Amino acid sequence: RPSRTALSGLLTVRAGSTQLQHPAQLGEGRRDHGVVRPATALLAREQRRLAPLGPRGGRRAADSPVHRLPARTKLVALVVFVVAVVAAPPGAWWVYGVAATALALAVILARLDVTTVVRGLAIEIPFVVFALALPFVATGPRVAVPGLPDVTVSTHGLSAAATFLARATLGTLAAVVLASTTSPAHLVGGLRLLRLPGALVDILSFMVRYLDVVTGQWRRMAVARAARGFDARDVRSWPVLATSAGGLFVRSYERGERVHLAMLSRGGGERLPADPDGATTRGWAAALALPAVVVLASLTARVAA
Repeated sequence: RPSRTALSGLLTVRAGSTQLQHPAQLGEGRRDHGVVRPATALLAREQRRLAPLGPRGGRRAADSPVHRLPARTKLVALVVFVVAVVAAPPGAWWVYGVAATALALAVILARLDVTTVVRGLAIEIPFVVFALALPFVATGPRVAVPGLPDVTVSTHGLSAAATFLARATLGTLAAVVLASTTSPAHLVGGLRLLRLPGALVDILSFMVRYLDVVTGQWRRMAVARAARGFDARDVRSWPVLATSAGGLFVRSYERGERVHLAMLSRGGGERLPADPDGATTRGWAAALALPAVVVLASLTARVAA
């Protein structure tokens, strides 16, 4: 790799050509019709942009009762919790309150900080947008928006949007707790112990195993582009990014073939062995305690309805 001294020059891109200039030849911050930036500044900005693509940091290196639970018990607990939340009848808001209280207790027991939880909930943004648009496109009786008499929303749409948003938020938060307290390798092992389809689990296992490798390659390609003065600012940079993504896909596909042939040459079977996780009756009871409360509340609301 080139040293930082070698990268301290300036890369000037003008009319599609790239030329290297010494820092003394150009003033700091000078711009013209081309793209003129210090290579170190481009590299620093690219590093900040690619920071979320680094080693997976969603799981905190902490020791808590939730971290110590076997992975398959937490997987089953997640499924039971989500099914109980979805099975609650519409309008049973107290059930969602019970589920939210159970999740809050799980977050406290797992010792997760607010930043980790909020960052994980960001994946719910498309569902929030859909829920906000639902009252305007749904049918049924309509009411005027306070302060905007010309704008009306559907009452059925409001109820459906609130229910959908509550269920989606609770399910996403439960998944965040699972992902933040369980390593990817343990998750794959838990799925294997639960006897999910072997081919599907093997594909997921290799994806988790080589995700850091592929991410590292993309990071190095991005740094190489930045070192050559590339700056993705508009749609004109899309062909370059598409070429990089295509090259990365071809490399990943070839690597997968080589790994598969290496496994076959070493006598690898069609299914990888599963390591025991030491799940005990106490572990199952601890993992299913909070979901059981939500199941009981959902059944009570269903019977009452």
